[in-house]
Amino acid sequence: MVSLTLSTLKTLLFTVGPLLIPKLINWYRTQKVKAVTAPVPVQKVPGPVSKSLTILFISAALALVSTLPYFAPENIFTTTSSRLQTSNDVLFTRLNLARGVSGLTEADSILRPKLASLDARLLYLTYGPDVLTNCPFCTSDEPLTYFCYALPSITLPHLLHTFALGLATSSAISGAYGKRWRTFVTIVGIGLAVVECYLVGSYEWKANARAVRPEQYILFFWRMRVFRGILMALADVLVAGLLWLSSTNRMFVIPPSAAERMETAMRVLENARGKLHAVGIMRNVVVRDEGLRRTTEAYWRKEGQVMGEVMDEREVVEGVRNALSGRIQVAKVEEEARIYAEGITSFQELQLQQVG
Repeated sequence: MVSLTLSTLKTLLFTVGPLLIPKLINWYRTQKVKAVTAPVPVQKVPGPVSKSLTILFISAALALVSTLPYFAPENIFTTTSSRLQTSNDVLFTRLNLARGVSGLTEADSILRPKLASLDARLLYLTYGPDVLTNCPFCTSDEPLTYFCYALPSITLPHLLHTFALGLATSSAISGAYGKRWRTFVTIVGIGLAVVECYLVGSYEWKANARAVRPEQYILFFWRMRVFRGILMALADVLVAGLLWLSSTNRMFVIPPSAAERMETAMRVLENARGKLHAVGIMRNVVVRDEGLRRTTEAYWRKEGQVMGEVMDEREVVEGVRNALSGRIQVAKVEEEARIYAEGITSFQELQLQQVG
């Protein structure tokens, strides 16, 4: 079943890939153009997003650590290098010798009679030792019962992972930056759980029946643990990348709405009005007060004298003469000023069109 799934996946990739890859490239370029042309400057990673990235890093690290063999349940057939047809007595004698001082445990005593048949051993490689040891109602005649018992242990890591994704994109942690991605991360978390449940439920659990040597066995349960951890870590990296790109305005930029731009413009005008009002009040006070008025008049008289002395200096006179004689390219300066002014007016016209 696994080989069939892989071959089908390869066929889909070779069929859909040539059609999908150009669309992805065009979409990426479109997002880059939007990020460049949007009137929103690139910024540093905001503080709330840094917390979200830390949560996602920890989640990805834990997911990868869970794939290590040290944390995987023991496979007695791999430990003892035994075939599926090996008798129970020989199998558990080898297991006792392989463990040394620790020997057999109470769980081994419970598992031993349940591995009497070949079907039970095939189900052991599919669902792992915990299901066969602890399931009180599972029988080899009804393999679906093992799947039903294994469902909570399959979905629990995904629930924890979805919780981590939801926490990283919550308003309390990431603010408005992660709120826009909450639906997406929920779909990703639940989608991973559904995919694993589908793969486990549709797996042909008798795939190892014809295997002769232990190295030919498909250790489905242990492989799924590794795939699960890797996919969770990749999902965390994907969400972290989306948060980083969107929060720094490098991609997925949402330009401010017309109402927000109007509110910003009104706020700027209100600040300017307040400053002008303050200057008017100060000017009125200066004019009305005789002492301040005399001080102001004295300042401007002094300013006129200083500027007159400056204009009489040799360096200033030569600079004015050079400008008038053409040594300074006045036409070039005027052309640069014209281009700069046209750039400002075109940007303002673009903003007015967006508001309209």
